[in-house]
Amino acid sequence: MNRLSHLIVIGLLTTLTALTTTSCEESFIYDYEGDCAVRYNIQFCYDMNMKFANAFAHEVTSVSLYVFDENGKLAYQAHEQGDTLATPHYGMTIELEPGSYDLLAWCGIGSGQSFDVPQAIEGVTTMHEMKCRMQRTHIDGTAHITEDLQPLFHGMKHITIENNPGTHYETLYLTKNTNNVRVILQHLSGEDVNPDNFTFEIQDYNGYMDYNNDLLDDELLIYRPWSVSTGSADVEADIYGTTRGDKVNVALAELTIGRLCIGHNPILVVRNAESHEIVLSIPLIDYALLVKGNYNHKMKNQEYLDRQDEYNLTFFLDKSGSWISSVVIINSWKVVFNNGTLE
Repeated sequence: MNRLSHLIVIGLLTTLTALTTTSCEESFIYDYEGDCAVRYNIQFCYDMNMKFANAFAHEVTSVSLYVFDENGKLAYQAHEQGDTLATPHYGMTIELEPGSYDLLAWCGIGSGQSFDVPQAIEGVTTMHEMKCRMQRTHIDGTAHITEDLQPLFHGMKHITIENNPGTHYETLYLTKNTNNVRVILQHLSGEDVNPDNFTFEIQDYNGYMDYNNDLLDDELLIYRPWSVSTGSADVEADIYGTTRGDKVNVALAELTIGRLCIGHNPILVVRNAESHEIVLSIPLIDYALLVKGNYNHKMKNQEYLDRQDEYNLTFFLDKSGSWISSVVIINSWKVVFNNGTLE
Protein backbone atom coordinates (compact mmCIF):
# COMPACT_ATOMS: atom_id res chain seq x y z
CA MET A 1 0.00 0.00 0.00
CA ASN A 2 1.47 3.38 -1.07
CA ARG A 3 1.55 6.46 1.14
CA LEU A 4 -1.48 8.05 -0.55
CA SER A 5 -3.66 4.94 -0.08
CA HIS A 6 -2.56 4.69 3.54
CA LEU A 7 -3.60 8.27 4.23
CA ILE A 8 -6.97 7.69 2.57
CA VAL A 9 -7.67 4.63 4.77
CA ILE A 10 -6.71 6.55 7.92
CA GLY A 11 -8.95 9.41 6.87
CA LEU A 12 -11.92 7.11 6.28
CA LEU A 13 -11.47 5.41 9.67
CA THR A 14 -11.24 8.76 11.42
CA THR A 15 -14.41 9.94 9.69
CA LEU A 16 -16.32 6.76 10.59
CA THR A 17 -15.20 7.02 14.20
CA ALA A 18 -16.33 10.61 14.38
CA LEU A 19 -19.68 9.75 12.85
CA THR A 20 -20.21 6.89 15.27
CA THR A 21 -19.33 9.03 18.27
CA THR A 22 -21.43 11.90 17.07
CA SER A 23 -24.39 9.59 16.39
CA CYS A 24 -24.60 8.78 20.14
CA GLU A 25 -24.10 12.36 21.23
CA GLU A 26 -26.31 13.92 18.54
CA SER A 27 -28.72 11.14 17.62
CA PHE A 28 -31.19 13.61 16.15
CA ILE A 29 -28.74 14.08 13.25
CA TYR A 30 -27.57 10.51 12.90
CA ASP A 31 -30.68 8.51 13.77
CA TYR A 32 -29.85 6.06 11.01
CA GLU A 33 -26.65 5.12 12.81
CA GLY A 34 -28.56 3.30 15.59
CA ASP A 35 -30.21 3.79 18.99
CA CYS A 36 -27.76 4.88 21.66
CA ALA A 37 -30.24 5.04 24.56
CA VAL A 38 -29.40 3.40 27.87
CA ARG A 39 -32.21 1.12 28.99
CA TYR A 40 -32.56 -1.11 32.02
CA ASN A 41 -35.00 -3.99 31.92
CA ILE A 42 -36.10 -4.95 35.43
CA GLN A 43 -36.96 -8.62 35.75
CA PHE A 44 -38.98 -9.81 38.76
CA CYS A 45 -38.34 -13.11 40.49
CA TYR A 46 -40.39 -14.73 43.23
CA ASP A 47 -38.46 -17.84 44.20
CA MET A 48 -38.59 -17.21 47.96
CA ASN A 49 -40.88 -20.23 48.34
CA MET A 50 -40.57 -23.83 49.43
CA LYS A 51 -40.05 -25.03 45.86
CA PHE A 52 -37.19 -22.57 45.24
CA ALA A 53 -38.72 -21.88 41.81
CA ASN A 54 -39.75 -18.60 40.20
CA ALA A 55 -43.55 -18.35 40.62
CA PHE A 56 -43.83 -14.67 39.65
CA ALA A 57 -45.95 -15.28 36.54
CA HIS A 58 -48.40 -17.48 38.46
CA GLU A 59 -48.81 -15.48 41.66
CA VAL A 60 -48.13 -11.78 41.13
CA THR A 61 -51.08 -9.80 39.73
CA SER A 62 -49.74 -6.23 39.79
CA VAL A 63 -46.40 -4.42 39.99
CA SER A 64 -45.63 -0.95 41.33
CA LEU A 65 -41.98 -0.05 40.82
CA TYR A 66 -40.44 3.05 42.42
CA VAL A 67 -36.93 4.28 41.60
CA PHE A 68 -35.15 6.67 43.98
CA ASP A 69 -32.05 8.75 43.20
CA GLU A 70 -28.93 9.33 45.31
CA ASN A 71 -30.81 11.97 47.33
CA GLY A 72 -33.54 9.49 48.21
CA LYS A 73 -36.13 11.29 46.05
CA LEU A 74 -38.44 9.53 43.61
CA ALA A 75 -36.95 9.71 40.11
CA TYR A 76 -39.25 7.31 38.27
CA GLN A 77 -42.28 5.12 38.84
CA ALA A 78 -44.19 2.59 36.77
CA HIS A 79 -47.25 0.40 37.34
CA GLU A 80 -48.50 -2.63 35.45
CA GLN A 81 -51.05 -5.33 36.13
CA GLY A 82 -53.02 -8.07 34.43
CA ASP A 83 -52.10 -10.71 31.88
CA THR A 84 -48.97 -8.91 30.68
CA LEU A 85 -47.21 -9.98 33.88
CA ALA A 86 -47.63 -13.62 32.90
CA THR A 87 -45.98 -13.24 29.50
CA PRO A 88 -42.65 -15.08 29.06
CA HIS A 89 -39.61 -13.11 30.19
CA TYR A 90 -41.74 -10.21 31.43
CA GLY A 91 -39.73 -7.17 32.44
CA MET A 92 -40.30 -3.48 33.12
CA THR A 93 -38.07 -1.17 31.04
CA ILE A 94 -36.81 2.10 32.56
CA GLU A 95 -34.68 4.89 31.09
CA LEU A 96 -32.68 7.03 33.54
CA GLU A 97 -29.63 9.24 33.59
CA PRO A 98 -26.38 7.57 34.74
CA GLY A 99 -26.12 7.36 38.51
CA SER A 100 -26.93 5.26 41.57
CA TYR A 101 -30.53 4.32 42.29
CA ASP A 102 -32.59 2.29 44.74
CA LEU A 103 -35.42 0.15 43.37
CA LEU A 104 -38.47 -0.50 45.54
CA ALA A 105 -41.34 -2.72 44.45
CA TRP A 106 -44.70 -3.29 46.12
CA CYS A 107 -46.44 -5.99 44.11
CA GLY A 108 -50.07 -6.98 44.57
CA ILE A 109 -51.36 -3.57 45.66
CA GLY A 110 -53.65 -3.36 42.62
CA SER A 111 -56.66 -1.16 43.33
CA GLY A 112 -55.82 -0.95 47.03
CA GLN A 113 -58.48 -3.40 48.15
CA SER A 114 -56.22 -5.13 50.68
CA PHE A 115 -53.16 -2.86 50.99
CA ASP A 116 -52.41 0.80 50.48
CA VAL A 117 -49.23 2.81 49.79
CA PRO A 118 -48.89 6.61 49.61
CA GLN A 119 -49.36 8.40 46.30
CA ALA A 120 -45.83 8.96 45.02
CA ILE A 121 -44.74 12.22 43.35
CA GLU A 122 -41.53 12.35 41.32
CA GLY A 123 -38.95 14.71 42.78
CA VAL A 124 -40.89 14.96 46.05
CA THR A 125 -41.63 11.56 47.61
CA THR A 126 -38.79 9.90 49.51
CA MET A 127 -38.13 6.18 49.78
CA HIS A 128 -38.76 6.26 53.53
CA GLU A 129 -42.31 7.45 52.90
CA MET A 130 -43.23 4.38 50.86
CA LYS A 131 -44.75 2.39 53.69
CA CYS A 132 -47.48 -0.17 53.07
CA ARG A 133 -50.55 -0.48 55.30
CA MET A 134 -53.08 -3.29 55.42
CA GLN A 135 -56.70 -2.22 55.05
CA ARG A 136 -58.80 -2.97 58.13
CA THR A 137 -62.29 -2.43 59.54
CA HIS A 138 -62.78 -1.04 63.03
CA ILE A 139 -65.52 -2.61 65.13
CA ASP A 140 -66.01 -1.31 68.69
CA GLY A 141 -62.53 0.20 68.58
CA THR A 142 -60.81 -3.01 67.46
CA ALA A 143 -59.24 -3.55 64.02
CA HIS A 144 -60.56 -6.58 62.12
CA ILE A 145 -59.43 -8.29 58.92
CA THR A 146 -62.23 -10.43 57.51
CA GLU A 147 -61.40 -10.63 53.78
CA ASP A 148 -59.12 -12.92 51.81
CA LEU A 149 -56.14 -10.58 51.41
CA GLN A 150 -54.67 -10.09 47.96
CA PRO A 151 -51.18 -11.64 47.83
CA LEU A 152 -48.60 -8.95 48.62
CA PHE A 153 -44.92 -8.99 47.62
CA HIS A 154 -41.97 -6.72 48.41
CA GLY A 155 -38.59 -6.25 46.76
CA MET A 156 -35.61 -3.86 47.01
CA LYS A 157 -32.33 -3.50 45.13
CA HIS A 158 -29.56 -0.94 44.61
CA ILE A 159 -28.31 -0.47 41.05
CA THR A 160 -25.78 1.75 39.28
CA ILE A 161 -26.67 2.96 35.79
CA GLU A 162 -23.70 3.64 33.58
CA ASN A 163 -23.54 5.57 30.31
CA ASN A 164 -23.35 2.39 28.27
CA PRO A 165 -25.82 2.33 25.35
CA GLY A 166 -28.05 -0.70 24.99
CA THR A 167 -30.45 -2.72 27.09
CA HIS A 168 -29.21 -4.06 30.42
CA TYR A 169 -30.99 -6.52 32.70
CA GLU A 170 -31.40 -6.47 36.47
CA THR A 171 -33.34 -8.98 38.60
CA LEU A 172 -35.43 -7.82 41.54
CA TYR A 173 -36.17 -10.61 44.03
CA LEU A 174 -39.48 -10.60 45.90
CA THR A 175 -40.65 -11.76 49.32
CA LYS A 176 -44.29 -12.70 49.89
CA ASN A 177 -45.99 -10.93 52.79
CA THR A 178 -49.26 -12.85 53.03
CA ASN A 179 -50.02 -16.33 54.35
CA ASN A 180 -53.00 -18.64 54.17
CA VAL A 181 -53.79 -20.48 57.41
CA ARG A 182 -56.22 -23.41 57.43
CA VAL A 183 -57.49 -24.59 60.79
CA ILE A 184 -59.14 -28.02 60.95
CA LEU A 185 -61.04 -29.29 63.99
CA GLN A 186 -61.67 -33.02 64.20
CA HIS A 187 -63.24 -35.11 66.96
CA LEU A 188 -60.99 -37.76 68.42
CA SER A 189 -63.97 -40.12 68.50
CA GLY A 190 -64.64 -39.67 64.80
CA GLU A 191 -67.88 -37.77 65.36
CA ASP A 192 -68.78 -34.96 62.98
CA VAL A 193 -67.78 -31.41 63.94
CA ASN A 194 -70.20 -28.56 63.31
CA PRO A 195 -68.20 -25.41 62.35
CA ASP A 196 -71.03 -23.20 63.65
CA ASN A 197 -70.12 -24.30 67.17
CA PHE A 198 -66.76 -22.49 67.05
CA THR A 199 -65.22 -19.10 66.32
CA PHE A 200 -61.71 -18.63 64.94
CA GLU A 201 -59.26 -15.73 65.04
CA ILE A 202 -55.57 -14.89 64.81
CA GLN A 203 -54.20 -11.88 66.69
CA ASP A 204 -51.07 -10.00 65.64
CA TYR A 205 -49.56 -6.52 65.17
CA ASN A 206 -48.32 -7.06 61.60
CA GLY A 207 -50.38 -4.84 59.30
CA TYR A 208 -47.97 -1.94 58.74
CA MET A 209 -44.74 -2.44 56.75
CA ASP A 210 -41.81 -0.07 56.29
CA TYR A 211 -40.19 0.64 52.91
CA ASN A 212 -37.63 -2.10 53.66
CA ASN A 213 -40.36 -4.60 54.65
CA ASP A 214 -39.69 -4.40 58.38
CA LEU A 215 -42.83 -4.40 60.50
CA LEU A 216 -43.70 -1.04 62.04
CA ASP A 217 -45.64 -0.43 65.25
CA ASP A 218 -49.30 -1.17 64.60
CA GLU A 219 -52.54 -1.65 66.45
CA LEU A 220 -53.70 -5.15 67.34
CA LEU A 221 -55.30 -6.84 64.33
CA ILE A 222 -57.95 -9.53 64.71
CA TYR A 223 -57.92 -11.77 61.64
CA ARG A 224 -61.23 -13.56 61.07
CA PRO A 225 -61.94 -16.43 58.66
CA TRP A 226 -63.03 -15.47 55.17
CA SER A 227 -64.31 -19.03 54.76
CA VAL A 228 -65.78 -21.47 57.31
CA SER A 229 -67.03 -24.79 56.03
CA THR A 230 -67.39 -28.50 56.61
CA GLY A 231 -64.83 -30.84 55.10
CA SER A 232 -64.32 -34.56 54.91
CA ALA A 233 -61.36 -36.40 56.45
CA ASP A 234 -60.17 -39.98 56.47
CA VAL A 235 -60.03 -41.70 59.85
CA GLU A 236 -56.92 -43.70 60.75
CA ALA A 237 -57.38 -46.71 63.02
CA ASP A 238 -54.04 -46.30 64.81
CA ILE A 239 -54.96 -42.83 66.10
CA TYR A 240 -58.70 -43.01 66.62
CA GLY A 241 -59.42 -46.66 67.25
CA THR A 242 -61.91 -46.80 64.36
CA THR A 243 -61.86 -48.58 61.05
CA ARG A 244 -59.35 -47.26 58.53
CA GLY A 245 -61.12 -45.81 55.51
CA ASP A 246 -64.00 -44.25 57.45
CA LYS A 247 -64.71 -40.59 56.74
CA VAL A 248 -65.88 -37.93 59.16
CA ASN A 249 -66.92 -34.31 58.75
CA VAL A 250 -64.51 -31.73 60.16
CA ALA A 251 -64.72 -27.99 60.70
CA LEU A 252 -62.49 -26.00 58.34
CA ALA A 253 -61.68 -22.30 58.75
CA GLU A 254 -59.46 -20.37 56.32
CA LEU A 255 -57.76 -17.10 57.25
CA THR A 256 -55.30 -14.91 55.34
CA ILE A 257 -52.82 -13.02 57.49
CA GLY A 258 -49.84 -10.70 57.06
CA ARG A 259 -46.16 -11.52 57.21
CA LEU A 260 -44.99 -13.72 60.09
CA CYS A 261 -41.87 -12.25 61.66
CA ILE A 262 -39.54 -13.50 64.35
CA GLY A 263 -39.96 -11.28 67.41
CA HIS A 264 -43.73 -11.15 67.02
CA ASN A 265 -46.14 -13.50 68.74
CA PRO A 266 -49.30 -14.08 66.69
CA ILE A 267 -51.86 -16.12 68.60
CA LEU A 268 -54.42 -18.52 67.11
CA VAL A 269 -57.55 -18.67 69.25
CA VAL A 270 -60.55 -20.98 68.85
CA ARG A 271 -63.58 -20.43 71.09
CA ASN A 272 -66.86 -22.13 71.78
CA ALA A 273 -69.38 -20.01 69.85
CA GLU A 274 -72.03 -20.27 72.55
CA SER A 275 -70.07 -19.96 75.80
CA HIS A 276 -67.11 -18.00 74.31
CA GLU A 277 -64.81 -20.25 76.33
CA ILE A 278 -61.39 -20.81 74.78
CA VAL A 279 -61.05 -24.23 73.16
CA LEU A 280 -57.43 -23.68 72.19
CA SER A 281 -54.92 -20.83 72.14
CA ILE A 282 -51.48 -21.35 70.61
CA PRO A 283 -48.50 -19.22 69.50
CA LEU A 284 -48.70 -19.58 65.73
CA ILE A 285 -45.03 -19.03 64.89
CA ASP A 286 -43.85 -21.54 67.48
CA TYR A 287 -46.14 -24.17 66.03
CA ALA A 288 -45.24 -23.29 62.44
CA LEU A 289 -41.55 -23.79 63.22
CA LEU A 290 -42.09 -27.18 64.87
CA VAL A 291 -41.67 -28.95 61.54
CA LYS A 292 -39.11 -26.64 59.94
CA GLY A 293 -36.41 -29.24 60.44
CA ASN A 294 -38.31 -31.68 58.27
CA TYR A 295 -37.91 -29.29 55.34
CA ASN A 296 -34.44 -27.89 55.83
CA HIS A 297 -32.71 -27.83 59.17
CA LYS A 298 -30.09 -25.37 57.90
CA MET A 299 -32.70 -22.78 56.94
CA LYS A 300 -32.98 -19.79 59.26
CA ASN A 301 -36.31 -19.38 61.01
CA GLN A 302 -37.23 -16.13 59.26
CA GLU A 303 -36.36 -17.55 55.86
CA TYR A 304 -38.61 -20.52 56.53
CA LEU A 305 -41.48 -18.24 57.54
CA ASP A 306 -40.96 -16.17 54.38
CA ARG A 307 -40.78 -19.20 52.10
CA GLN A 308 -43.76 -21.02 53.62
CA ASP A 309 -47.02 -19.23 52.75
CA GLU A 310 -49.52 -21.97 53.63
CA TYR A 311 -50.04 -23.45 57.09
CA ASN A 312 -52.42 -26.37 57.62
CA LEU A 313 -53.14 -27.04 61.29
CA THR A 314 -55.32 -29.94 62.45
CA PHE A 315 -56.47 -30.14 66.08
CA PHE A 316 -58.29 -33.00 67.73
CA LEU A 317 -61.20 -32.51 70.14
CA ASP A 318 -62.48 -34.77 72.89
CA LYS A 319 -66.17 -35.49 73.53
CA SER A 320 -66.58 -32.26 75.50
CA GLY A 321 -65.22 -30.20 72.62
CA SER A 322 -61.88 -29.46 74.30
CA TRP A 323 -58.57 -29.68 72.52
CA ILE A 324 -56.58 -32.87 73.03
CA SER A 325 -53.21 -31.18 73.43
CA SER A 326 -51.22 -34.39 72.98
CA VAL A 327 -51.62 -34.57 69.19
CA VAL A 328 -51.60 -31.97 66.42
CA ILE A 329 -50.88 -32.24 62.71
CA ILE A 330 -48.93 -29.36 61.11
CA ASN A 331 -48.60 -29.32 57.31
CA SER A 332 -49.27 -33.10 57.28
CA TRP A 333 -46.59 -33.77 59.95
CA LYS A 334 -47.93 -35.35 63.15
CA VAL A 335 -46.49 -33.76 66.30
CA VAL A 336 -47.00 -35.63 69.57
CA PHE A 337 -46.70 -33.85 72.92
CA ASN A 338 -45.38 -36.12 75.66
CA ASN A 339 -45.45 -34.62 79.16
CA GLY A 340 -44.90 -31.15 77.79
CA THR A 341 -42.25 -32.18 75.27
CA LEU A 342 -42.35 -32.90 71.56
CA GLU A 343 -41.71 -36.18 69.77
